[in-house]
Amino acid sequence: MTRQIDLAGASGARYRYTAMEENRFLPPAGANYVIAEVGDENLNVIFAGETDNLASQTWRADLEKAKRKHPEVTVLTRLNVTRAVREAEQRDLIEHYHPLLNG
Repeated sequence: MTRQIDLAGASGARYRYTAMEENRFLPPAGANYVIAEVGDENLNVIFAGETDNLASQTWRADLEKAKRKHPEVTVLTRLNVTRAVREAEQRDLIEHYHPLLNG
C-alpha cells in the first residue's frame, strides 16, 4: 500500500499527499508535489512545486537539485487539475514550511 502523508498549510488547511513510486505510471494530470525528507516522526520539506502534467516529469530537475544536499529525499504528490487550486496550495505550503529550495 502506498504511504499517505498529511501536510498542513499556513492557512490551517490539510493536504493529503502520496509517496511517489518512480517506476509506477504517472498520470498526465495537473498535480502539486513536495520534495521532502520523510522520517517516522518528522518531515523536512525541501521544495514545494506544481505542474500541469505530472507525467512530463518536469519535477525531476527539482528532485535532482534537492538530492545534491539531501540524498534521502522523496517525492510526494497530490493531484489537482485546476491551476488556481495548485498555485494556492503551493503558496500555502511554502508559507508554512519555508522550504530551502523555494527561496
